[in-house]
Amino acid sequence: MTGTGTLVLAGTPIGDTADAPPRLAAELERADVIAAEDTRRLRRLTQALGVHTTGRTVSYFEGNESARTPELVEELAQGARVLLVTDAGMPSVSDPGYRLVAAAVERGLRVTAVPGPSAVLTALALSGLPVDRFCFEGFLPRKAGERLGRLREVAGERRTLVYFEAPHRLTATLEAMTEVFGAERRAAVCRELTKTYEEVRRGGLGELAVWAAEGVRGEITIVVEGAPEAGPAGLDDAELVRRVRDREEAGERRKEAIAAVAAEAGLPKRQVFDAVVAAKNAERNGPK
Repeated sequence: MTGTGTLVLAGTPIGDTADAPPRLAAELERADVIAAEDTRRLRRLTQALGVHTTGRTVSYFEGNESARTPELVEELAQGARVLLVTDAGMPSVSDPGYRLVAAAVERGLRVTAVPGPSAVLTALALSGLPVDRFCFEGFLPRKAGERLGRLREVAGERRTLVYFEAPHRLTATLEAMTEVFGAERRAAVCRELTKTYEEVRRGGLGELAVWAAEGVRGEITIVVEGAPEAGPAGLDDAELVRRVRDREEAGERRKEAIAAVAAEAGLPKRQVFDAVVAAKNAERNGPK
C-alpha cells in the first residue's frame, strides 16, 4: 500500500436500530473522519447507540460525492481511518460510496467493511420467491420510456430480480413491470422492512399494481420472479397468436397480452409481436 489509512464501509440499520452490528459502535468511536450521507441521521444513530464520536464528521452524498472523494482519499493516504455510513444499509449499494472505494483501491489504500443489515437480502428472503440465483437492479429510471427500456433488457432474465423504488413511483413501476413481464408474474412488494409497520404484499404483478394504486408509503423493495426456465414445447406462431387473442378477449390490451405471452413462452416480445402482425396481415389479405 502507498498509505497507512483505512477506509471502512459500515452497514447501518435499515429500520430498527437494534439491528446495528456490534462493531459499528466501535468503529464510530475509533474513526478519524466519519463521512455520512446525512449528518443529522448520523447524530440520531449515535444517540440511539449511546456512542460518543471524536472524529471529524463531513457530509458525503450524491450532490458532493465527486468533489469530496479526492479530499477523503488524501486523508486516507496520510493515515486517517475514514468511516463511510449512509442513511441505511451498505454504502455503495444504490447509495454513495462507489467512487470513494474505486479511488481508494486505485491508490492502493486499504478498504474493509462492517457488515450490516441489507434491504436486498431481507426482502429476497421474505419474498417467498427463489433465492438460489438473483440479481439486484437498484432503482429504475424515472422517465417512463427509459423505465420500460430497462425492464425489457431483463425480460428474459431467469434469476429473481430485486429493485428499490420510491413510494410515489411504485404504481407506475408495477404497471410497467406488468406490461413487460406479464400480469401473472409473481412478485413481492416489501415495505418498511424491520420497522413498526413492516408489510410484505405478495401476488401477481397485475394484482400488485392495482393494490399500489390505493397509495403506499415507506421504503420499498420489489422482488420479481425470474422468467420461466423454458417456454412450453411446440408453441408455433399460430399458438402464440391464439394466446394473445384469448387475453385480448379477456380484457387485456394487446401490448400487455403480447408481453404476457412472450414471458410465458420465454420468447422475445418482438417475436410474438411479429407473429400477431403477420396473422392480421394474412387475414386482411386473405383469399379474394
